[in-house]
Amino acid sequence: MNLPLSLTINGVRRDIVLDDPRVTLLDLLRERLDLTGTKKGCDRGQCGACTILVDGRRINSCLALAVSHDGAEITTIEGVGRGGELHPVQAAFIAHDGFQCGFCTP
Repeated sequence: MNLPLSLTINGVRRDIVLDDPRVTLLDLLRERLDLTGTKKGCDRGQCGACTILVDGRRINSCLALAVSHDGAEITTIEGVGRGGELHPVQAAFIAHDGFQCGFCTP
């Protein structure tokens, strides 16, 4: 089964063909598109390590099927910096030795 999918990821339109309708956005980003900034933590939507923005709203990508977001605009951590400059959140994690995404770090 070939399922065509069009997503704008970090400002770049991507036309993708999925062979399985059960592929999550997390697995699509990490395994097919090599965007590994989005992490697989609990894989149950509880830890927040897989957080991305879809059409400006925060979601857990481990719980979202890729096919249900056809036409969406997605922003991952790789897409928050501009012009080679780190986003302040990215810079703060580096400066303070933040773990992974830091969602569960007190």
